[in-house]
Amino acid sequence: DIQSGVDIVIGPGTEAIAAEGKIVTAGGIDCHIHFIAPQQVDDALYSGITTMMGGGTGPAHGTLATTVTPGP
Repeated sequence: DIQSGVDIVIGPGTEAIAAEGKIVTAGGIDCHIHFIAPQQVDDALYSGITTMMGGGTGPAHGTLATTVTPGP
C-alpha cells in the first residue's frame, strides 16, 4: 500500500486485462502538452493525469507563448 485506508480485494471475480506487449500506466494520459511552465505538472497530477507526452518545451515562434494563464 502506498496510501493508507485503501483496501483492494482481488479474487475470482476480479477482471484481468491482457496487456502483454503493451505499455500500461495508471491514471490519465495527456498526449498533447506544451511544457512551458513547471506548474503544469502539478496541475496535471491534481486532475488525475499521470503521464504526459509533448512535442515542445518552449514558446512557438508564431505565438510567442511565454506565460500560463490561470483557469477558472
